[in-house]
Amino acid sequence: MQNAKYHLRCLECGKIIPDRYTNTCPEGHDCLLRTVYNRKRIRKLSGKGMFNYIDWLPVEEMLPVNTNPITYKSEELGKELGLENLYLSFSGYWPEKGVFMKTCTFKELEALPTLLRAKERAGEKILVVASAGNTSRAFAEVSSLTGMPVVAIVPRSCIYRMWTTTEPENHDSIFLITVDGDYSDAIATSKEIARREGLLEEGGVRNVARRDGMGVVELEAAFSMKVLPDYYFQAVGSGTGAIAAWETFIRLIDDGRFGRKMPRMVISQNLPFAPMFSAWQDGRAEIIADKDMRNAEVAIKEMYADVLSTRNPAYSIKGGVYDMLASTKPLQGLRINPYRVFGVVGAEPLHGAEPHNGKMYGITNEECKRAEKLFENTEGIDLDPAASVAVASLIKALEEGYVKKEATILLNVTGGGYKRLKKEFKMYEIEERMELKSNSLGQLPLDEIEGELKEFVRAL
Repeated sequence: MQNAKYHLRCLECGKIIPDRYTNTCPEGHDCLLRTVYNRKRIRKLSGKGMFNYIDWLPVEEMLPVNTNPITYKSEELGKELGLENLYLSFSGYWPEKGVFMKTCTFKELEALPTLLRAKERAGEKILVVASAGNTSRAFAEVSSLTGMPVVAIVPRSCIYRMWTTTEPENHDSIFLITVDGDYSDAIATSKEIARREGLLEEGGVRNVARRDGMGVVELEAAFSMKVLPDYYFQAVGSGTGAIAAWETFIRLIDDGRFGRKMPRMVISQNLPFAPMFSAWQDGRAEIIADKDMRNAEVAIKEMYADVLSTRNPAYSIKGGVYDMLASTKPLQGLRINPYRVFGVVGAEPLHGAEPHNGKMYGITNEECKRAEKLFENTEGIDLDPAASVAVASLIKALEEGYVKKEATILLNVTGGGYKRLKKEFKMYEIEERMELKSNSLGQLPLDEIEGELKEFVRAL
């Protein structure tokens, strides 16, 4: 049953599951699956980009790419904030620092292993992925470079984010669909479309390749810093990236070379649409739509970082954001069993863990803009709006006294370098293949979609 490299485990029942592009427990449990790698001490290869860490990626192959984040100790921003040990993990385009992500976000770290996993585990099926733009752009960029096909679905209002640095003749493997509505509407549409023959739902937060791909950020940081941070900062929409960080820290603690202390997870959302922040402030493990997502459509339009908007975040699911925040008390000198942390059936409570020890901030648009300006002036690179939310949360945590000045801090700068990229590359818009509008009954024209997609598949 066990794969030579890894297997999956259900966080509810503990069942060991062979990976056949499996994203849910066969027993029907509503929880995340986790990859369990046979190699407990991670190696760092060289010259392979993110595949330097292939030991902890759920794929067998490597792609010849230079996609990889960097981690460095901040001098200027750290000095400005009075921090002695501020480390920045940067994902984006910044050649002077040796980082070359041409979509300018860490979503490339998700796209590469996810497309590879689909190819290795699901055969000829074509992935269907939905996002507010950044994730779909990353999948499209990888598709245009490798020829691995993808159906990308984004809100019509986000189509301006759909570009690549590859020329249009390389876009034949990309089928771009726009829909009325927001990110959540795009997700709902993708689920419906993926039911068609020959297509495969990408899986979102349930997809272990996405989470482990983003975990490369923390792996790179561990090898650069030589120690796990005291505090970890990141902005979240669905929460997938923060869950990935938490999981990776657990594996690194089990590795043993980087410390035994779980970092305090500090995450942030962009007001006025911040459903997880609202629920966490109330001490609830469940999101209540009427309370936490009131006037959602209007609130999402008012966000500075609308890529962080989703009405279905991974908050309440076992192994999700709530569990992460409730389980991140630093544990000195304790070797952690990953399944105890995740709450597998039959596990003992995590020693020393206290609920509500993680931290979540709600960040205003003005706070985002001030933080963005400060970062660009000190570090010398522009930010993706989502990254500015994280920077603002660090500033807020310092103002509140939550973070000690001498603490070791890892700030995940999840995107940036657009201005730098535009100086060196032309950005080619991805042609929209279909625009979907619901009829008066809220139904999608599925017959039309099916016909168009069959033509796309035949043409590949």
